[in-house]
Amino acid sequence: MSAAIVAERLTRTFGAHRGVDDVSFTVREGEIFGFLGPNGAGKSTTIRLLLGLMRPDSGSITSLGFDPIGDDVALHRQVGYLPGELAWFANLSGGVILERFARARGLTDSTYRDELVARFEAELDRPVGQLSKGNRQKLGIVAAFMHRPRLLVLDEPTSGLDPLLQDSFARLMHESADAGATIFLSSHELDEVQRVVGRLAIIREGRIVVTDTIEGLRRRAPRRITLQFDRPTDPSAFATLDGVAVEHADDHEIALSVTGAMAPVLQCAAHHDVVDLTAPPTDLDSLFLSYYRDDDDGD
Repeated sequence: MSAAIVAERLTRTFGAHRGVDDVSFTVREGEIFGFLGPNGAGKSTTIRLLLGLMRPDSGSITSLGFDPIGDDVALHRQVGYLPGELAWFANLSGGVILERFARARGLTDSTYRDELVARFEAELDRPVGQLSKGNRQKLGIVAAFMHRPRLLVLDEPTSGLDPLLQDSFARLMHESADAGATIFLSSHELDEVQRVVGRLAIIREGRIVVTDTIEGLRRRAPRRITLQFDRPTDPSAFATLDGVAVEHADDHEIALSVTGAMAPVLQCAAHHDVVDLTAPPTDLDSLFLSYYRDDDDGD
């Protein structure tokens, strides 16, 4: 499968302020790729670089095989972009805005646009300045998807949407990817990311700290096990095992966080009078947030 986006050692600074530093990643055609990080980590800067809205200080990036700076017009014809903050003329109606987008893109067949309007119950008649955040977001989704672009760049796309519309939007992303579109998704909604992306990268302080599949991250995540005993048990036997940390212990219960092999834990437990064992599903949220900590706010 060929690459839709290739970033190689991408660097952009803003004087003394952090931008992105030596960022490299590849997004394959037809995949939904998640791009996560705390505020100020470099997500918005990366998006501007891949769209050609700013130049890198060093490194390179190609989007759909185009140089985003030199081939920006050709690239933008094939991109649907939903920014984190929509800025439209407040006195224009949603219908007028979508019509102007359609004319700018040379879109003459409104069938798919009308399907999206109905699907998301987008408000077309009122001025956008009178609409709620969620209703403005619906218009942004229609504008981004209605021309069936090859590349969709989505920055916090479900902000303001209710849970039912979030599910509808997740289905729309899968339908678009199945039809061959590539989706670059930047989101703080960890549940949404887990449900829709195939691979993701996490950026922190301007650097990529991990790139992996959801399943790969799940294997990295600590497994939490709670053991219950019918008599007081010393937790030190578990604390000495490689990759095992004792999170809680009392006379009859020990809670463990396990990042190493599971077999030694079970073998150790077998030598004690265990009456119950619970192991909840892997907590990916905790793993994600472990990459976020100690980062400054502001983007």
